[in-house]
Amino acid sequence: MYKNFLVPIAPDHGADSASALQAARLLADSDARITALTVADEIPGYVIQQLPEGLLEGTRAEMLAELKADLGRVTDVKADVVTGHAGRTVTDYADAHGADCIVIASHRPGLQDYFLGSTAARVVRHAKCTVIVIR
Repeated sequence: MYKNFLVPIAPDHGADSASALQAARLLADSDARITALTVADEIPGYVIQQLPEGLLEGTRAEMLAELKADLGRVTDVKADVVTGHAGRTVTDYADAHGADCIVIASHRPGLQDYFLGSTAARVVRHAKCTVIVIR
C-alpha cells in the first residue's frame, strides 16, 4: 500500500509507540521504509548561550540511543532525532523525506487540546500525505 512511513514517537516513548509501528508494518509494502522520529524541543537562543558546549549534541545522541533501545533488535525501522516544534517538524520531515504515510499515536484530547491543539491534530491538519492516528 505505502512505501515510505514516518512514525513520530514522543520523547517519553509512550506505550502507543509500539501500536503505531505495528500499524505501519501492517500497511507496508514488502519493500517499504519505516522511520521512527523523535522531535526534541527547540531551546531558545538566550538559554543555549548559558549551556555548556556540547550539551545539546550529547542530549540528542542520548535521545537517539534511547529510541534505538526502545526499537530493540528491529531491523526494518530507521531511527532519527531532530530538533524543532513537534507538529511543524513532523510535517516538514515527512515532506523532505518523501513520506507517503504518517502513523502517529495520540492520547484522548483534554480541554487544553481544544484551545492549543495536540501534535497529532496539527500533523493531521498540515500533512500533505496520508495520516493515520492510533488511539
